[in-house]
Amino acid sequence: MSKFHHYQTLIEWTGNTGMGTRGYLAYQRNFDVTTEGKAQIAGSADPHFRGDKSRHNPEELFLASIASCHMLWYLHLCAEAGVSVVNYEDHAEGIMQENKNGSGQFNEVVLYPVVTVENEDMKTKAMLLHEEAQKHCFIANSCNFNIRHKPVVRIASKKQSYS
Repeated sequence: MSKFHHYQTLIEWTGNTGMGTRGYLAYQRNFDVTTEGKAQIAGSADPHFRGDKSRHNPEELFLASIASCHMLWYLHLCAEAGVSVVNYEDHAEGIMQENKNGSGQFNEVVLYPVVTVENEDMKTKAMLLHEEAQKHCFIANSCNFNIRHKPVVRIASKKQSYS
């Protein structure tokens, strides 16, 4: 039986400099993302498209969605499999192609998760669970391009204590 989940967010353009969109150079690309009960996200276009580089752009947020969804599924699967992850970070990269007409699309995303597990016995399973996480990720399953991952699994120092 399928379950459906409904999400809502508010996007508000904050870039009206007083002239609206009377011309391509007349407005800023700034916007705010608001979800009830959560911190607001300051967004803008990528600087290549006249955006504010100090704000998150849609392409970065999209990449963060893919990487974080993979991570959350991965951690879930590790917990179920008895793999104790003590640290996780991912430097995700995406390639977006801009077309002649100004449109564009992502062609590929590569995740580079660096995972630290509690002991050596968990390393093999920790590597394999990335494939399983890929199959479960809601965001990855919604994309029409290749998402690859190149994980590294490290073993926690015996000096560290994780209780």
